[in-house]
Amino acid sequence: MEVVAQWVHTSWTKRSCGGDAAARRNAVPIGFLLPAAGAPLVHEVLMHEHGDFRPHDQTRAELPAADDVDLRQVDRWLRVQLVPNLRMMPRRKQRPPAIYLHPGEWVRWRINYRSSGTCSCGQDWSYRLDTLSLGHGWIATDTFLTQPTYVVDERAVLR
Repeated sequence: MEVVAQWVHTSWTKRSCGGDAAARRNAVPIGFLLPAAGAPLVHEVLMHEHGDFRPHDQTRAELPAADDVDLRQVDRWLRVQLVPNLRMMPRRKQRPPAIYLHPGEWVRWRINYRSSGTCSCGQDWSYRLDTLSLGHGWIATDTFLTQPTYVVDERAVLR
């Protein structure tokens, strides 16, 4: 399978839910320049409140993990279905259908979560926004800075 994936994970606590910290969090990019061309490739970008939302990235020449995204080749199409993190809230009772990508197409899939007690700050809620940009076949290194072929938005209201 020729797949190029970019995961952008942004995490924060209640401290970044308002004011200047929220403005910094809301200003982080949802897509980045890929560090290399070729497939398979997973480019992961992490941005945390405790690091003032500065991006830290890593790249692996492999397919995305099956417990993160369900990929199936169907003739020339690539079936893509994001797999929600079951350890985090809220639970999704209704999910959008899978996306079928033709070679050269890509999807941007966004989902958010909350959890408690997972950070060094104590039992306050922590939050995470994941953006998966996934392309089928060869794509340019600046592809995820452009408009996607498909957009799936599973962001929920987080309290």
